[in-house]
Amino acid sequence: MEYQTLLNELIDSVIAQRGSDLHLSEGRNPTIRVDGELIPLLNKKVLSKQDTDELLMALVTKEKKETFDNRQEVDFGYQYKDGNRFRGNAFVQQGKVGIVLRLIPEEIKSLKELNLPVILETFARKKQGFFLVVGPVGQGKSTTLASMIELINQERAEHIITIENPVEYIYEQKKSIIDQREVGLDTETFSDALLGTFRQDVDVILVGEMRGKNTISAAVTAAETGHLVLSTLHTNDASQTIDRIIDSFPAEQQGQIRLQLASSLVGIFSQRLIPKISGGMIPAHELLINNNAVSNLIRENRTHEIQNVIETGSEHGMVDMNRSLADLVRNGEITAENAYLYSLRPSGLEKLI
Repeated sequence: MEYQTLLNELIDSVIAQRGSDLHLSEGRNPTIRVDGELIPLLNKKVLSKQDTDELLMALVTKEKKETFDNRQEVDFGYQYKDGNRFRGNAFVQQGKVGIVLRLIPEEIKSLKELNLPVILETFARKKQGFFLVVGPVGQGKSTTLASMIELINQERAEHIITIENPVEYIYEQKKSIIDQREVGLDTETFSDALLGTFRQDVDVILVGEMRGKNTISAAVTAAETGHLVLSTLHTNDASQTIDRIIDSFPAEQQGQIRLQLASSLVGIFSQRLIPKISGGMIPAHELLINNNAVSNLIRENRTHEIQNVIETGSEHGMVDMNRSLADLVRNGEITAENAYLYSLRPSGLEKLI
């Protein structure tokens, strides 16, 4: 079997059906995710061990294959012939190879095209600060940040450095200089690359993911020293995000990171992709804007009160997730059942629908 041909056919299926992910596992049909649902490709045969091994070889470099053999898992990027890119992960489960590919569209859509609030443009236009996009895996965080970077690229001359694992969206340089560094290929670690930016005359830094206290510490310091730092965390909401950041440090350092975060944070945007009634997905979101009240809560370790600030802060531009979900229901975009399913506080949602 020509495995490159099989891989091309599978990727074409993902693109043709407007899927987001491709799953390849020994003992299963290739499976794609479309609008949040997994769909087996029953017109393709169940994959054997040889199939998954050969497909992996078609996807990764020799160096990445060595990493996989040594660690039993590896992150990688894959450039398809039509310009579309994929973020991939290969892993071992029960002694069998599993591969998941996430489609990274070639086109970087605007915030408006992504149905995201226009207020995000104000964060992209800031000259310094720490801005986070948070949510579970697969909720469009990287796409939102790419749209913000592209807005900067279109509007002003800045030096932008992205630090990713792997590199996802590829930017065409317009007004800005954009350098994209891949962890494991262009740099050893996220924190090493972040520290390097202090000597690279950078204006804007995109960190693919906050991984560990060294990366977080370097990112916060960069934001304090005149840089705009954009990043992601796999957390559910603003208060949990702040707690996660602080808890990643030893107890004796938590007071200091609270002070730094209180002064450098500009906002936290949480998003979820919800199935639309008409098909496709649409984002619901929460937005925390760091003002004097929020800064005081962070400094005083009263993060449990932040949710109340968000719920009552609409006049300051803040958005509560339940209100966002309720608006989507009222506008006929999503069902009430899905709104309750994705809400973190269903009792509060009931009062809004």
